[in-house]
Amino acid sequence: MSNSSSYALVGTVPVGRSLAFLVVAGLAWGTAGAAASLVYESSDLGPLALSFWRCAGGLALLLAVLAVRRRGASHAAAVTDAAAAAVEPRRRRVLRIAATGIGLTVFQSAYFAAVEATGLAVGTVVTLGAGPVLIALGARLALGERLGAGGVCAVGGALAGLGVLVLGDGGATVRPVGVALALLSAAGYAAVTLLTRWLGRTGRGGDVLATTAWAFAVGAVGLMPMALAEGLLPTTDDPARVVWLLVYVAAVPTALAYALYFAGAAVVRAATVSVVMLLEPVSAAVLGVALLGERLTVSLGAGAVLLLGAVAGLAAAEARAA
Repeated sequence: MSNSSSYALVGTVPVGRSLAFLVVAGLAWGTAGAAASLVYESSDLGPLALSFWRCAGGLALLLAVLAVRRRGASHAAAVTDAAAAAVEPRRRRVLRIAATGIGLTVFQSAYFAAVEATGLAVGTVVTLGAGPVLIALGARLALGERLGAGGVCAVGGALAGLGVLVLGDGGATVRPVGVALALLSAAGYAAVTLLTRWLGRTGRGGDVLATTAWAFAVGAVGLMPMALAEGLLPTTDDPARVVWLLVYVAAVPTALAYALYFAGAAVVRAATVSVVMLLEPVSAAVLGVALLGERLTVSLGAGAVLLLGAVAGLAAAEARAA
């Protein structure tokens, strides 16, 4: 499939199918934290090394998909690809790929570190709950989009939710360092989302699979020195289990989920995307409590409700503004 046909395909994908893409991506992202927790239980692999293997594995899978797609393309499509690639200056393309790669690296690495520090449920709820709020603030400052009264109320509700999580009943799963790492992860997520939104508005997004693959390449290169210092190869009594978990993390919540996310986000409104992607913290919290033995505290439940309500209000405000 050529780049130009990829653009056309994105533009003609029905909204319903795009929403389905986002639903699958959100559910898949929600399993990443659970898989990371199982890796930590089964080995001494750290969050930076895990993030490296996630980027490297996702890159390998996407390169394989791109190779198959390129092999099936006709000569005419290849010529069209070259013409489409020439539209965007090389310097701008490099900056776009580097920015996306750095943002994804911060998002993933800080998220895994937050899961290790404060648990799956809290780390994921804070990351994905704060992300849309930061996106709304960044859109106002960088893109000129006004929050409105509903947006201001949503930001206040989200901050209240974060306060309940951090200053709740003192449960062992809520740790300020982990919350800070989750907020850093949310900042990386917001930066990537705002960049994607801006590129979509200006028609400079490029091919989804190629951009995602290059972003993973940037992340893998940037993470390698830190992963080596942390310990690139895990020590474990069950290597088969760790390998399968790493393969799962690279395939489902990385290569598949990010490709579906970018494809769906190109069609569905950003406010709707923010709401749909809250399937991740909800599913991750359920997995954390049901499968990993994490405690369902009053503060966790109340904070999650406040965050979900705040983002829903923000989405409603953006819909009315549109």
